[in-house]
Amino acid sequence: MRAMRAEGFSGYKDLKLADIPKPVVSEGRVLIKIAAAGVTPLEHTILSGGYPRAKAPLVLGSEGAGVVQYPNGSEFSAGARVMFTGPYGVSEDGAWSEYLAVRKENLGLIPERIDDVSAAGIPVAYLTAHMALSLAGFQAGKTVLAPAIGGSVGNAVTQLVRALGARHAMSTTTSHAKAEQARTLGFDEVIDLSTEKLGEGVRRITEGYGSDIVIDAIGGDVLSEALGTLAVGGSLTTLGYSAGRKSTIDVTDLIWKRASIKSFSLFAQPSEMWTAAWKSIGALLESGSVKPIVARTFRLEDAAEALRYQIESRPFGRVVLEI
Repeated sequence: MRAMRAEGFSGYKDLKLADIPKPVVSEGRVLIKIAAAGVTPLEHTILSGGYPRAKAPLVLGSEGAGVVQYPNGSEFSAGARVMFTGPYGVSEDGAWSEYLAVRKENLGLIPERIDDVSAAGIPVAYLTAHMALSLAGFQAGKTVLAPAIGGSVGNAVTQLVRALGARHAMSTTTSHAKAEQARTLGFDEVIDLSTEKLGEGVRRITEGYGSDIVIDAIGGDVLSEALGTLAVGGSLTTLGYSAGRKSTIDVTDLIWKRASIKSFSLFAQPSEMWTAAWKSIGALLESGSVKPIVARTFRLEDAAEALRYQIESRPFGRVVLEI
């Protein structure tokens, strides 16, 4: 089968199209014929040598969508359309290939109204968003800030809390063009950081109240600025670092507001959280309450170009490989 494999971890040049054996299906795994696969910043981190767990050669790709070819005794029937994420493309070969043997607990059914390309970019962002919000105690009526409306997690959090009854579903962008695009798409609580500071925007939208919950997938200085927007008793969850791995915070933003800061890792969550998240996200997708956004698609053989576009162009929406 064809696969896009990292032969080393020193940059885009190490990403090569390879002809490798079709995966052998072991107990607890389901063979999937891949239709499309997501492109995420994680692949860039790995390809750049920033993820010690990864060992070359390695087929990249942590999420995707396709059709069940061999159910292997699972509850999924042959021909079922499924989406998935897991340690694929990190500690074992991943989704940038024609076939993948996926653990059955990592699979979710694709709602009929969602096409394969859109589905390929759903699992990481929406599962992360749903579980992080659950652990942060989200309820209808809360005010939520998720920086980076064009990014995968920022957009997923914003869509989920808006669908689930948030009082305010706030996000940000540093691009005026993206702010205009967001408004066109119906996101009317996006703070344009090219014209307004984050704290000012949150105070304006919430009439001085602040954020009950912040889900930050950006890191760097954004984390410290987002922390300053918390309301009394608020919480910030940090789970990404695309803007930097280090941040300096003002501890008084935590102390006098009686606030909290915590971390989140998707693959450290228990199976019951995965089950609940898949069910909730599936229902919201089926109803049309949330609508995944795809910025651009690429062919498998153009994966290096796709990843460069993801990192350097910072598009509004997901980048997806069509296999």
